[in-house]
Amino acid sequence: MSADLKIVEIRAFPTSFPVPPENRVALGIGTAIKRDAVVVKVTTAGGLIGWGESHHGRAHTAVAKLIETTLSQLVLGMDAADVVGVWKKIYDKQLASHGMGAGTCLGMSGIDLALWDIRGKAAGMPLYKLLGGARRGIPAYAGGVSLGYQLPEQLVEEIRNNLGLGYKAVKLRVGDTPKRDLERIRAVRKAFGDELVILTDANIGYSVEDARQVMPGMDELNVAWLEEPFPAHDHRSYRLAKGFGRTPLAAGENHYTRFEFNRVIEDGAITILQPDLSKTGGLTEALRIAAMASAYKLPIHPHSSMTGLNHAASIHFLAAIDNGGYFEGDVSKANWFRDELVSKPYEVDREGKVWPLEKPGLGLEVNEAFLAQHPAIEGPGYV
Repeated sequence: MSADLKIVEIRAFPTSFPVPPENRVALGIGTAIKRDAVVVKVTTAGGLIGWGESHHGRAHTAVAKLIETTLSQLVLGMDAADVVGVWKKIYDKQLASHGMGAGTCLGMSGIDLALWDIRGKAAGMPLYKLLGGARRGIPAYAGGVSLGYQLPEQLVEEIRNNLGLGYKAVKLRVGDTPKRDLERIRAVRKAFGDELVILTDANIGYSVEDARQVMPGMDELNVAWLEEPFPAHDHRSYRLAKGFGRTPLAAGENHYTRFEFNRVIEDGAITILQPDLSKTGGLTEALRIAAMASAYKLPIHPHSSMTGLNHAASIHFLAAIDNGGYFEGDVSKANWFRDELVSKPYEVDREGKVWPLEKPGLGLEVNEAFLAQHPAIEGPGYV
């Protein structure tokens, strides 16, 4: 296989599978009825192939079309090792000057991850080593599209199963009502005691008044963070909510590029930063965000996307930064993007930690037949 790293082809595969009624989870943004993803494949002249994931943005066919037309035409012929140059080309020619905002960020994220996969394969090194990191255990919490608005006793039983897998921390879905949210958190705290780390995610389901009512109770129950009570752009509400209690506010999965994180950091209301490598501009940009946050002593707890490609990349990333926090483990039931699209992206050990893969690049094998067998299902993913 030649070392010629010229980019000769970029393909984007929108893919979906339905979620059966028994596996559906109710969250602040609705009930999940299908899972979508965009898988990106980059091929070099020397035959090396890299894989990445672009978050679907609830418009997976549109994101895939953007990648295969505008974005791919901008970077074909460039050197796959030139991740900074490719990122800047897309930024200059599309994101900064012509917009498409989140869509471009999603698309360039998948391309960027695929280029890093190629870089690791070309160097014969796992990604964490290429990034200057070390193979170490990363604490993980039980997250993903799971632990929704079920009855407290059902929630406790589901968490019991997750703790049996090794997790020492869990993320509960809030944003239902302050009263019912606190009832669920209280039931979990009572069932598992003070040692369990409880995180919460409102999925933008709260009003300012909801946050005012719920946060004192979260303080009492020692909740480690309240994630996305409001939309990413609602800076004023975050600043108000910061004064409602001691529970730290978390956000970042819907903040794109270092330019949006710059404002978040300067505002000072959000102190748990959660960039998603498949949304914020890829690994290249996430490294910049992490470095910027490090200067402010702020931790990075990346949000996980849909597939094992993102999961593996996130663990490599966390093993290579000095302010890394939790990995978001995906404990959703029957996630084919985690279990069938790729080889096993991670395991949770008895200490509740995950470890970066050792094979070159991301360290994953991709089942291309899966992409042919699971074409895009149009329509909203949540109802």
